[in-house]
Amino acid sequence: MLALARAVTLLVALGATCAYTADTGYLAPPGVPAKEFPSPRRPVAQIVSPTRSNEAHRDSLNEAGEIARFLELKSGMTVGDIGAGSGYHTVRLSRLVGPTGSVVAEDVRRDYLTKLARRTERLRLTNVIFALGEPHDPRLPASSLDVAILVHMYHEITQPYAFLYNLAPALKPGARIGIVDQERPTTEHGTPIELLRCELSAVGYREIATHQLAGDGGYLAVFSPPGEANRKSPGEIIACGNRAGAR
Repeated sequence: MLALARAVTLLVALGATCAYTADTGYLAPPGVPAKEFPSPRRPVAQIVSPTRSNEAHRDSLNEAGEIARFLELKSGMTVGDIGAGSGYHTVRLSRLVGPTGSVVAEDVRRDYLTKLARRTERLRLTNVIFALGEPHDPRLPASSLDVAILVHMYHEITQPYAFLYNLAPALKPGARIGIVDQERPTTEHGTPIELLRCELSAVGYREIATHQLAGDGGYLAVFSPPGEANRKSPGEIIACGNRAGAR
């Protein structure tokens, strides 16, 4: 309980300063174990890098700006950067949500979070909170996020059904989740949109919209999370197969 209370305090203490490198642990108790869920019936890509491509190239495509516009991100929000990696979006979101908002940078790699903590400290970004997750569970406090973004990393989630199930309680009522990926097989570090739709709907998420991003940015698919009443139980979830375009 003490750990959970500390996590909630971090999420609301927006003026806290930068003892960041020590704050890269779990923010919440474990969710439902992975063994309760089906495994994906398609390949899972390995995590090979903390960044997708050169940041200058991504800026030239206005990647962060497009995502912010489509998801209607604004000052004062708490946004989860799930699979934050080197922090391309974390840094830009921190400035966008401002001193009255916060960014929760989540990753399963502690070394990525430690490097990102040092980056945000150098940039004097005081509204970033770091959250270590597990392959099946982001370990985030309940009702803590207005929006969650998963950018070019969904294909690397080894237990997607468990992860999506355990992510849902962290999203506030009316929250949205935005997933950015490429229309290519998971073996080629993408997720075919039909596969994505199938896997999210299997857990109870509802698609709101899909947008094409500029250049080689891929697509942004926006979903609403299932509420407690319509979130499927782990035993009700049926894994999607290659028929959904996994290859």
